[in-house]
Amino acid sequence: MNASRRSLLRGRLQADAPSLRLPWALDDSTFTEHCTRCSDCLRACPEQIIVKGDGGFPQVNFDAGGCTFCHACVDACQQPVFHREGSPWSAIAVINQQCLTQQQVFCQNCKDACDTSAIRFRFSTAGISVPQIDSAACTGCGACVAPCPTHAIQIQPASKQAHES
Repeated sequence: MNASRRSLLRGRLQADAPSLRLPWALDDSTFTEHCTRCSDCLRACPEQIIVKGDGGFPQVNFDAGGCTFCHACVDACQQPVFHREGSPWSAIAVINQQCLTQQQVFCQNCKDACDTSAIRFRFSTAGISVPQIDSAACTGCGACVAPCPTHAIQIQPASKQAHES
């Protein structure tokens, strides 16, 4: 499926931000091949951050909060779409130019929401400290996304973030 072509056909000039599958999900093609779109994972999620995405497939939406990696979605699923051990995913937070610190406005909402202290603020000669993501400490839980007043934070696969840096 070509997301940019699909967006164009739906009348959107820009493609949507790439969706993030659930933690512990197998690769996208395996996931979409075996997922029955039964919504068991949506009902099981205590944080209610799993939503029906494109084509009815479940995806994570951090607008309501972050993932606690409780494993409830994996346990609820009867299909072979998850690996059952190891790291939930290799995704990290990315902060874009919409961050209030870029407009010289003090804000540290993301830092306050980060339980792993992966967001630190670096002193800037301009006077306002700017956020920096410690990629080794960031779990990609998304707890920093909802508190951001300008929607400047996205959780992206670590490989995509490396290509953008």
